[in-house]
Amino acid sequence: MQNSNHLLILQTGDAPESVRREHGNFDRMFILAGEVNEARVQVVYLPGGERPEAPETYAGVMITGSEAMVTDKLPWSEYAADWLRRAVAGNTPVFGACYGHQLLAYALGGKVDYHPDGMELGTQAIELLPAAADDVLLTALPRRFGANLVHSQSVLTLPSGATVLGRSAHDPHQILRYGLNVITTQFHPEFTAAIMRSYLVRMMAQEPKRRDNYQHLEGQIVATPHSQGLLVRFVRRCLRGDVTV
Repeated sequence: MQNSNHLLILQTGDAPESVRREHGNFDRMFILAGEVNEARVQVVYLPGGERPEAPETYAGVMITGSEAMVTDKLPWSEYAADWLRRAVAGNTPVFGACYGHQLLAYALGGKVDYHPDGMELGTQAIELLPAAADDVLLTALPRRFGANLVHSQSVLTLPSGATVLGRSAHDPHQILRYGLNVITTQFHPEFTAAIMRSYLVRMMAQEPKRRDNYQHLEGQIVATPHSQGLLVRFVRRCLRGDVTV
């Protein structure tokens, strides 16, 4: 159990400018989707040189997505990987999404790289696996639920100690659990339908030759309350000081 009543958001990059104008940056998305009291959260912007305090300072940690790639091994990302290894060793609760999901797997010895079948994008179905049946964060979820995704890299080889709790048709490692206090998702629980739509509109403008494909994905966007609920439950359990999150 941690001593602090504050959460940490490790911000690993910025949302595209067009998305930020409409919805705010990644830290804001996590605060809103996680229903976090802003007075109880510290945001540390890693690419700008900011650094967090010791892991045990925080009741829990959330790691955002990024337009960077884990395989770039940028200095701030390598620092974060080392910090996260200490956080996991000290039983600090951690929730990582997308880049955070990949970074944590890399930090603990897994392999991250470009997915051989390319990008996973839009609202896609996540299927829970039998190992999720008794998980404290997942028991409220249906066996299949929708989640929003935009990623080119994936966790290709699991680190030792990782348990796979969910998959998609594209990626077999959608939800990973490490012990009692660490869970990560390849999907974005902080993305609303409006945020996902903004990403697709931006991609249509950037790649007009693929416009029909992006329009098809845009038509499949739906609300994703189950994936958001996973983040909300993590936040609440951390701030209550629950032993297992």
